[in-house]
Amino acid sequence: MTSNGPAGAASSDADLDTVEVVALGESMVTFLPTRAGRLADVPSFERGIGGAESNVACVLARAGHSARWVGRVGADGFGDHLVEAITAYGVDTSAVRRDPDRPTGVYFRTAGDRGTDAHEVAYYRAGSAASAMTARNMDLAAARSGRVLHLSGITAALSDDCLALMRELTAPRPGRPLVSFDVNHRPGLWRDPEGPRVLLDLARGADIVFVGDDEAREAWGLRGARAIREALPEPDLLVVKYGKGGAVVFDNDAPEGTEDATGTATFVRALRVDVVAAVGAGDAFAAGFLSATLRGLPVRDRLRHGHLMAAAALTVPGDLAEPPARGHADRLAALDDRAWETLRLGPGWTEADARAAEEVRTP
Repeated sequence: MTSNGPAGAASSDADLDTVEVVALGESMVTFLPTRAGRLADVPSFERGIGGAESNVACVLARAGHSARWVGRVGADGFGDHLVEAITAYGVDTSAVRRDPDRPTGVYFRTAGDRGTDAHEVAYYRAGSAASAMTARNMDLAAARSGRVLHLSGITAALSDDCLALMRELTAPRPGRPLVSFDVNHRPGLWRDPEGPRVLLDLARGADIVFVGDDEAREAWGLRGARAIREALPEPDLLVVKYGKGGAVVFDNDAPEGTEDATGTATFVRALRVDVVAAVGAGDAFAAGFLSATLRGLPVRDRLRHGHLMAAAALTVPGDLAEPPARGHADRLAALDDRAWETLRLGPGWTEADARAAEEVRTP
């Protein structure tokens, strides 16, 4: 692991192998309650890891892809834990920088669903090591060393320096990797009222964009996938997510004569899932879509793999879940439309025999 300092300073920077995916962003230590209730009432917590970009890298690594996480953590015990835990998932953390002056970010959350008023999240990330990421102190060669570079709008909100880093990484340049960008609009992180416009500008510089219909409405006042596509015509692939409703992808690379002004649209319904905790599903969806993209699968199957990875995350209590085996996921993704739409998945489904999982149907 390289030490604090300017990009290119460590001799290992030039020796980094090319990987399939690089994810850059803040990872934090998460504290998950041991029982339901208000944060004020929960007596103890279990430690985990969280962070949109590192979550994607961990899921992809467990799914059999080579992945690297580029980030910045404190020179503290929590930083040690993050690096060790993410490495244990099979992710290359050799380009992670340690900050001797700033702490690793942490957060606490209740056990309830994020969609309810009772859900609480307490972040302690102001002034974190990751908020000090810049284009000068991060290893840009490592960030650009993958076939895909995955970023999110969370990083842009952390500081002006982080935003400048995001602009550098999304700027057009020869040899730039395929840039994947999850909008991840977090109003509470933005001090600048121009945050929504900044996110729109960053998304326009990406090749693949993930955005929720709800966050596009909140950030940009846009309603419906077509309106979002009209505002974001530049990305080759635009994925608009409707949560339980499913997702639609607009593809600029469709066969000639089959697309309209906004590109060919493909919609796939989400799976019916017995939800344990609605956390980490968006990151898992992005990982599933990117996995199928790296494998060159058709657009419909990319969406289905996204839904399958999201279903894995939804059926465990933490942010990260063990993904289904590739063969298992491929068999489920190949189901006919009727079988796909009647499939229901619950806790433990990723470990179940593939044939048994395919037979799980609602009456």
